[in-house]
Amino acid sequence: MSISIRQEEEKDFKNVEYLTREAFWDLYKPGCNEHLLVHKIRKVPAFIKELDLIACDKDRIVGNIIYSKAKVINKENTEFEVLCMGPFAVSPSYQKKGIGSLLLNHSIEKARQLGYKAIIIFGNPDYYQRFGFGNAEKYNIHTSWGENLDAFMALELYNGSLKGISGKFYEDEVFKIEEEELEDFEKQFPHKVKHVTDTQLK
Repeated sequence: MSISIRQEEEKDFKNVEYLTREAFWDLYKPGCNEHLLVHKIRKVPAFIKELDLIACDKDRIVGNIIYSKAKVINKENTEFEVLCMGPFAVSPSYQKKGIGSLLLNHSIEKARQLGYKAIIIFGNPDYYQRFGFGNAEKYNIHTSWGENLDAFMALELYNGSLKGISGKFYEDEVFKIEEEELEDFEKQFPHKVKHVTDTQLK
């Protein structure tokens, strides 16, 4: 298996949305909304085209990672630009083969080259710590609702890049998805049955 990484192109959009739907279906909730999120992110000013990357096995798209601009706002109402990563998906049949690591490492290096300061995510600490992510509380950065969670993590893209940056993290408004909007978008895809599982977020 020879995996290549390239920037997503318009001709890839539908395949990436389908892949994302397959990867996230029933994972965090019955069904998913991440495929709609990918669709919407590409259309907003916060979208970073250079950091919308796909992994390919020959001509087959097997993974995608996408970034958008976000901000940390401190008590003085000063805004600092950071990156928000996700959705980040690997086709179910290609998972646990190192493709996610390839995409993530490639995108982190690209973000560094583009001059961004940091990436902030909600994710599994056991997975993301190996890439250098740590609890955002270390940098005095909190969620938009003022809390801190193990899953809320930050990565400095160069040493000391978050120095002087603290406050609450706000992702782009695009992440707010209405149920009606999702139901409408779902009509473009083959029907899938939703399931409730023990691993879903409560």
